[in-house]
Amino acid sequence: MAKDLKAMYRQIQVDNFPEDLEIRFGTGEQVQTLVYRKTTWDLEEGRAGLRYGENPDQQAALYQPVSGSLRFGDDTLTVGQWILASQPELLQSGKHPSKINITDADAALGILRWFEEPACVIVKHNNPCGVALGKDIEEAYRRAYDADRIAAFGGCVGLNKPLTLPAAESLISSYVEVVLAPDYEPGVLGLLKKKPNIRVLRIPGIVDLARNATRRVLEWKSLIDGGLIVQWSYLPEGRSPDRFFPAECEYQGKLWRCQRQPTDREWKDIVFGWLVESGVTSNSVLYVKDQVTVGIGTGEQDRVGVAEIARDKAYRKTRERLAWYRFSSSWNDLTQEQRGQVEEDVQAIRGGLRDSVMVSDGFFPFRDGIDIGLKEGVSAVVQPGGSIRDFESIEACNEFGAAMVFTGQRSFRH
Repeated sequence: MAKDLKAMYRQIQVDNFPEDLEIRFGTGEQVQTLVYRKTTWDLEEGRAGLRYGENPDQQAALYQPVSGSLRFGDDTLTVGQWILASQPELLQSGKHPSKINITDADAALGILRWFEEPACVIVKHNNPCGVALGKDIEEAYRRAYDADRIAAFGGCVGLNKPLTLPAAESLISSYVEVVLAPDYEPGVLGLLKKKPNIRVLRIPGIVDLARNATRRVLEWKSLIDGGLIVQWSYLPEGRSPDRFFPAECEYQGKLWRCQRQPTDREWKDIVFGWLVESGVTSNSVLYVKDQVTVGIGTGEQDRVGVAEIARDKAYRKTRERLAWYRFSSSWNDLTQEQRGQVEEDVQAIRGGLRDSVMVSDGFFPFRDGIDIGLKEGVSAVVQPGGSIRDFESIEACNEFGAAMVFTGQRSFRH
């Protein structure tokens, strides 16, 4: 008898994790304790926590911080005041959340926290596939979705404003695994019931994200032998134009300086792109324009390769978007004549890269990586700086008339 392969996705792992968790640092009078409690929801089948872990055969539990504090010299970390995906209210779920759903939601919130304007982040496998700001939440969602219509299929949609009816109508026209928002306007939940398997999470604490964005938390990494690495969470310093540095360096007694400063439009994309970068797996390069991601390259081993991947994705995603808006069809289903018309428009704007900003989470060791973007019409670059050969990147930008600024800070995420 053939095995029912679909059944594994319908199963539920009954987790055997305890209701409470305590983590102690130190001993005796020096002990410091953090207290956590397991998160569960009321479901039709009873009270339950996570559906399963990263895969259907893994038990998992979600713990929310309750109390305790840690002293780090003059700093004190208080647990329980920083609310991300630790207290989600589950409003709808044909299938209740698994570990991946929660970590994708957390990844979305990790980027949303930097923006007070209406913002949308669509996450797949712990990385954003589309991030955008808009005049309202419907526009933000539409722009984020159009940034990568293919990868958005089955994604986690994070919003920093209440979901409106117009936005919900756009959202249910595609397949979505998870949607999270601080609240839902009247009529929206009824509309979402047309897609009963969407995990609908209400997280009121989202409204406090921007206010608490700079608060540090502890991050935990479990090693293969059960060991743990504990670190402070990352805090991007480049949150406004005055927090960046001029692109200049000294090499063999000569001062090298980028000749052009960013325009106001480029500054908006520089700040936007650097904040989005904080939520992308390294080694990464992004291209952004008008506060929308154009191409996102993630998790590669070399900087030239990831710059090329992000470039190539920008071209593919732009083809797909223009094919849909011009012919209401995917690129693969277009006729040769239709493809020719779309391709002409794609080439005219260089896959959306013309006048975009190139963002790199680490420095460019040579100019070959930065040249990938400049040759496509990138008008500004933001990167940490600090390479011995920064002068090559500066020289490249000057040759193309592009602006560049340094962050003085790396933005790796593993």
